[in-house]
Amino acid sequence: MPYIGDVPIGKNSIKIMGIVNVSPESFYKNSIKTSIDEISSYAKKLENDGADIIDIGAMSTAPYLNTMISSDDEIVRLTKAIKIIKENCKLPISVDTPRSIVAEEAIKIGAHAINDVCGLKYDHKMAEIASKYNIPIIIGAYEKNPHKLLKGKSFSTKKILHDSITIAQKAGIKTANIIIDPSIGFFRNESNNPFFTKITKIPWYLRDIEIVSNLKELSTLSLPICISISNKSFLGKLLNLTIDERLIPSLIMEVIAIINGATLIRTHNVKETMLALKTLQLIY
Repeated sequence: MPYIGDVPIGKNSIKIMGIVNVSPESFYKNSIKTSIDEISSYAKKLENDGADIIDIGAMSTAPYLNTMISSDDEIVRLTKAIKIIKENCKLPISVDTPRSIVAEEAIKIGAHAINDVCGLKYDHKMAEIASKYNIPIIIGAYEKNPHKLLKGKSFSTKKILHDSITIAQKAGIKTANIIIDPSIGFFRNESNNPFFTKITKIPWYLRDIEIVSNLKELSTLSLPICISISNKSFLGKLLNLTIDERLIPSLIMEVIAIINGATLIRTHNVKETMLALKTLQLIY
């Protein structure tokens, strides 16, 4: 069972990961915090609202945005945020980055886990870094070669994740340090950055809802499942909602994901997700 800091990530204990974005280009503006006061107060709020872990992003990877910044700029943003949060909050920290040089600098100053939406396939040194420091890594579903995807309505997210798990194991990453993520929002017809998987046989928003509906299929990989659904664009597309109108469908999707096997919920809406989880636990 992976531990992020002292927080176990496993089947019998659902955990909540609160998001802090120190990237002004991020899609969800309410989670963007850049000043010392904003970062420290928001971290405290996430802790008080019921988060178990904080996930810091210093460069947005949303496929539909122009988000690329230099690794030096990402490191400056991320290290600043980690230092502030560690001074003001007791929660363990995950860093959301696809770049190994950024991840290593974050680990050196106290990050407890890596969240790689590209599943060790964008930066091939990422697996080496995770192995070197012996810390948990969240592996996102990502495929550079879309011809590998199955034709028709379904395609093999499971196979893509299995390939990343193989990369991890060959690099010496312990199975007990691996968490998988089906990457809601990162399968697209086109993108403005390289952090996505190109699909053409099915609309991207139908792919996302299909993944949530069939999340149990990933349980055969026998690894904890992280999922990030809150306020995502597939909800906006399917229900014709703005970002600020997506709270209720986000919570319903998170509950369905938990029922279907998710054990780590990465969310912008920590307090609401915590209450939904507690409510679910009363009857399920």
